[in-house]
Amino acid sequence: MELKEEEPWLYEHHSKMLQMVAVQVDGAQKGLLQLRKNGHNTGPLKFAKFLEYNTFTYNQSGFQVGNGFLYLSKIGKIKLKQHRQISENSEIKQVTVTKSKSGKWYACITYEIDVVIPTLSFQKSVGIDIGVKNFAYDSDGFVTPNPLNLQKMLKPLRRIQRKISRRQPGSNNRKKALKWYQIIHERIKNRRKDFLHKVSTQYARKYDVIFVERLAKLNMVKNHRMARSIMDSGWGIFTNMLDYKVMTMEVSAKNTTLKCSGCCSAVPKSLAVRTHRCDECGLILDRDHNAAINILKKGLDLFGITLDCGRQNDQLPQELRELTPVEISKRSRKQEASRFAEG
Repeated sequence: MELKEEEPWLYEHHSKMLQMVAVQVDGAQKGLLQLRKNGHNTGPLKFAKFLEYNTFTYNQSGFQVGNGFLYLSKIGKIKLKQHRQISENSEIKQVTVTKSKSGKWYACITYEIDVVIPTLSFQKSVGIDIGVKNFAYDSDGFVTPNPLNLQKMLKPLRRIQRKISRRQPGSNNRKKALKWYQIIHERIKNRRKDFLHKVSTQYARKYDVIFVERLAKLNMVKNHRMARSIMDSGWGIFTNMLDYKVMTMEVSAKNTTLKCSGCCSAVPKSLAVRTHRCDECGLILDRDHNAAINILKKGLDLFGITLDCGRQNDQLPQELRELTPVEISKRSRKQEASRFAEG
């Protein structure tokens, strides 16, 4: 209230929205302090300018949704294009409104529903090797090609960048060119997000447990030849989507490509060699397929299930038991503890 007395314009905004801004600032400050404790060299917290702040949140109250409209307190009734129906037995908890760089407005509505936690089975488990040439290669041999969303739009991006550089700074023509530049980037972002949602949903519907390798993405993008393709692939977004759609666990990426999935012997190969050939057991298959099988074996090993060398992914032992919700929780905590121990 003291701040509102000093800044009367704050009365124009709903109290819950102002509280969420304070929560975000507090979270950012705590995150900055944690980075400093971990030895990172950080500067002061940077606050967004008025025109750069494009997201606000109503938490718990101050909103209503229905009949094709979204009502926000202190703003009014807004026509809404709803992409999916909200469950009748649900309770809306939060509404976040975001303005994209191209000028479009989006509302993310968070609501709570009662769900039945399913019993998961290791019989429906899979290992996924994520890459650049092939976005995903799983232990069942299914390949998902990389759509290369950014690469396909490089030509129009370069064209609009040339137009921006030739326009007078501050002119209307430059602003129009910048708007088109932002529209192209938003189009790339939407295509990437659409692809990742479709692939992650496909895996979530088909499998109960998914194992992926833990990648050091920040170290990988230091390779300037691969950085653009790696960032365009959206590996981190994909694993996050899998994590909230299905039981997903990360395993160490160490030796998943080197080790033979047939006999467990080491088969060194450079990045240019795309086929795994083992002289010990004679196994020949795609290097990514071999890595995916090893990822599956490492994941099952976390649960005390060891596959003998020579047993392929389509020969999983029939005695694999079902995974209970309690065990899921315990294994998730164990994985988090091991991740911090490694880091």
